[in-house]
Amino acid sequence: MLDAIFKIVIFGDAGSGKTTLTKRFKTDLFISDSQMTIGVDFETKNIEVDGKKVKLMIWDFGGEERFRFILPKYINGAMGGILMYDITSYPSLAHIDNWLSVINGRKEQIPLVLLGGKSDLEIIRQISFKEGKKIAIAKGFSDFTECSSRTGENVEESFKKLTRIMLSNF
Repeated sequence: MLDAIFKIVIFGDAGSGKTTLTKRFKTDLFISDSQMTIGVDFETKNIEVDGKKVKLMIWDFGGEERFRFILPKYINGAMGGILMYDITSYPSLAHIDNWLSVINGRKEQIPLVLLGGKSDLEIIRQISFKEGKKIAIAKGFSDFTECSSRTGENVEESFKKLTRIMLSNF
C-alpha cells in the first residue's frame, strides 16, 4: 500500500541531462544514446523514503524552446519539480529565469530542486558548485545539489530530497 502518489516535473534546457537522469533513476543504468525528448516523456517509480512508500509520476519535458508552451498545461497537479542545468554549459544556468517564469505563472507554488547535472565532467566545468548553490538560494529553490547520471552519484538522492520536501507539505 502506498502512502503517497506525487506527480513531479523535470524541466530545463535541451541537453542538460533530464532524460538520462530520469532513465538512470528508473533503471539504475546509464543510457548514453537517449534521444531528444519531443514534447514530454513519462515514467513512474515506487520508492521508500523515511519509511513511507511513495509512487513518483515523473514528467520529463523537452528542453527546446518550441516545447516550452506545453509545460503550463502538463504541470497542473504537480507536487514538485526539478529544474536541471548542465554544469558544463553556462547558458543552461543563465536560462533559469525563463524556466521559472513558466512555472511561477501557476496559482499554487510547488517545491523546486535546482539540480546541476553532469558532475562527472569536472574537467570541463563552467559553473562551480558554490555558484549553483548561491543561485538556488537567491531564486528561492527548496534545495540544491549536483548529480551524474553517468556514475549515478546523487541521482536517487535528488529524487529522495524532493520527495521528503513533498511529504512534509502533504
